[in-house]
Amino acid sequence: MSRNATQGTLFLPDGRRLHADAGERFLTLLVDDQSLLQVARDGDVWQVPHDLAAPQLEFALWALAYWSLASDPDCQRLSLRLSAEHPSAALLQKGLLNGAPDSGEVQIERAAFWQLAEPWLKAPSAGGYPQLPRMSNGRRHPLRAPKPKGEVYRRFDARLGSWISLRTLDIDNDLQHFHRWQNHPRVLEFWQEDGSLEQHREYLQKLGADPHSLTLIGCFDGQPFAYYEAYWAKEDRIAPFYEVHDYDRGIHMLVGEDSHRGPHKVQSWLNALVHYLLLDDPRTQRIVAEPRADNARMINYLQSHGFWKEKVFDFPHKRAALMVQSREMFFEQCSLC
Repeated sequence: MSRNATQGTLFLPDGRRLHADAGERFLTLLVDDQSLLQVARDGDVWQVPHDLAAPQLEFALWALAYWSLASDPDCQRLSLRLSAEHPSAALLQKGLLNGAPDSGEVQIERAAFWQLAEPWLKAPSAGGYPQLPRMSNGRRHPLRAPKPKGEVYRRFDARLGSWISLRTLDIDNDLQHFHRWQNHPRVLEFWQEDGSLEQHREYLQKLGADPHSLTLIGCFDGQPFAYYEAYWAKEDRIAPFYEVHDYDRGIHMLVGEDSHRGPHKVQSWLNALVHYLLLDDPRTQRIVAEPRADNARMINYLQSHGFWKEKVFDFPHKRAALMVQSREMFFEQCSLC
């Protein structure tokens, strides 16, 4: 945690305000001005009070980690000193804590914290869906879980001071946005999907009926600004071009509103999109993208956020760069806040 930070405010996933007063030795956390936790620093270790019961302990430690990791992007772990009276077994089982509580010290690691899906994932996870083999167009793949509806992901971005959220596309509400965005000259250069309202309705209806594709709308503070397509790579046309795994996900990305362009916004929405897909199914180990090989700006954005260029290859409709992000690298280098 940055020792220069004296105080700050974040929004919790449920909308409440998390406020911190930090000094050289003590840190006090408040939720909507109600005291939640006070911890004392002993070197690099936080001493947790003895009198926290199980539900209060879990939320208090989660909030401490959230504030610490969001306040300091370089913080990779928190070291905590718990007493034998603390009910820590359940938190070790969930993965919030790791270490040996018998020694008196445990850790919360950044890479583990951001894999805990419940606060950010707003739709049921597909991770528990049975693995049943199916054949589609001559390709063997797992049966996919039913597609979610409504908001699927929400997180407060402390860097921007804004909420970033993802929801599934609703044709009746989103067709006008999609139509306007696809006919924008900047978007048309790379997507090449200009057309009439009815053509775009048919396009979206086809994807809506396709079990391997999920259409999403990105929002900042509830306002739509982007369109994404997430797809299961095993059933997609990309499958023959690399060694595809059963739960690889692919992404197509379109920022429609000019006011939300720029590297600082890309960092927010690209991290959110990848984070959502990795939380949606823990069996997903890789996220792939295949921008046009001459789309240098998008390729640079992807590379600056953990994707690497696997190769350049020829689709029937374009020459593309295969960009890959791994679960391990995303969470090890996690820049979420």
